[in-house]
Amino acid sequence: MSARLIIQFGTSRFLQAHAALFLHEARAQGQVAGPIVVVQTSGAADRAGRVAAFGRPEGYPVILRGMQDGVAVDRQVQVTSVTRGLSAATGWEELRRLFAAEAGYVISNTGDAGYAIAESDRGPALLQGGVPASFPGKLAALLHHRWRQGAAPLTVLPCELLNRNGAVLQGLVIELAEQAGAEAGFVVWLREAVIWADTLVDRIVSAPLEPVGAVAEPYALWAVERRPGLVLPFEHPSLVLADSLEPFERLKLHILNLGHTFLAEIFQRDGLAAGTTVKDMLADPAIAARLEALYAGEVLPGFAAHGMEDAARDYVATTLDRFRNPFLEHRVADIAQNHALKVERRIAAFLDWVAERDPALPMPVLRGLVARHAAREQA
Repeated sequence: MSARLIIQFGTSRFLQAHAALFLHEARAQGQVAGPIVVVQTSGAADRAGRVAAFGRPEGYPVILRGMQDGVAVDRQVQVTSVTRGLSAATGWEELRRLFAAEAGYVISNTGDAGYAIAESDRGPALLQGGVPASFPGKLAALLHHRWRQGAAPLTVLPCELLNRNGAVLQGLVIELAEQAGAEAGFVVWLREAVIWADTLVDRIVSAPLEPVGAVAEPYALWAVERRPGLVLPFEHPSLVLADSLEPFERLKLHILNLGHTFLAEIFQRDGLAAGTTVKDMLADPAIAARLEALYAGEVLPGFAAHGMEDAARDYVATTLDRFRNPFLEHRVADIAQNHALKVERRIAAFLDWVAERDPALPMPVLRGLVARHAAREQA
C-alpha cells in the first residue's frame, strides 16, 4: 500500500492520543501509511501554539496511564505521525492544494458543535474559493475543489460521537452542495463515489499536555463499519473493521455507560461526598460487589440472550479495569448530571432490548431502578 496523506480536522487531544497514536505505532511496525496533517478549523487564537507545535520533528508525547488486564500501566509514546499543522483561516490555499493533490483520507473530531452549519455557508458563495465558516462547509468546498481537479474520490472517517456520523456528515455536505448550486455531477460524486464511513471511537483522554500531547487510558477502540470499497488507512489492534457498529454501541452503552449510571444512582441515594470518584467507589468492597453482581447476574444474561455473552464478559473485565484506573479522577457528580435521561437511555433501553429476545429474564435490580425513576416522573 502506498502512503496516502490523512487530513485531520480538529486539533483535539482526543485524536492526538487516538488515531494519530495508532498511525504512529503502525508506521513503527513498518506499515507504509499516512502521515497526518492536522487542520485547525475554528480559527481560535489560543490554539495557534498547538497548531505550530504539530510540525516539530521530535513529535509530541502521549502518556498512557491506567489498568490493563489488572496491571497498572504508565508509559510514554513520542508520536511522530503528525508532520504538520495548518490553520484553515490562514492556510486555506495550501490546504486546498494538499486536499486535491495528496489526500487519501479525512478524519475529524470537531466537538459537540462540529456539525453546526453557519448561515453564511448556505448559498453560492460556498464554492467560490473563500474560507467557509463551518466544518461541513469547509469539507464541501474542499471536496468540490478536488472534484474539479479530477482527483479520485477519498474516504471520510468522522470520529465525532454521533450515531451514524458518516451518513450524517454526508447528508450535510450534499445539502450544502445543492444549496450552493453545485454541478449535478459533483452531487452524484458525493453520493456514490466518496466513501463516508460510520465509526465509533472510545478512549478516555484525561488531560492535555502543552503545547501539544495528551494523557490517556490504555484502552482504545476505533470501530469502522464495513462498506463497499472501504480500505482502512492502516492496520492496528484498536482499529476494527466491522459488519455492524451495533454490537460495539451496545457494549459501550449497556456495560460501561450503564455501570456509570448505576454508580451514580448509589452516589445519589447514599448521599456520598461531592468529590467522590469512580475509583473511590470501586475501592469500597461493598459497592464493588454490588456492581460486579449486577454485571454477572443481570447484564451478562441480557447480552447472552442476544448471543453476545463472550464479548460482553470480556468487555465487563475491561470496564472494571477502566473504572479502577488509579490515575483518573472521574467525579461521579459529573456522571450524575442528567441522571434521569441516562437511566432511560442506558438502562431502560437495555431492558427493552433484552425483552426482544427474552421478556421473562429476571433483572430485579435494573427493573427496580427504572421503576423508581418512572414513579418519580409520575409523582
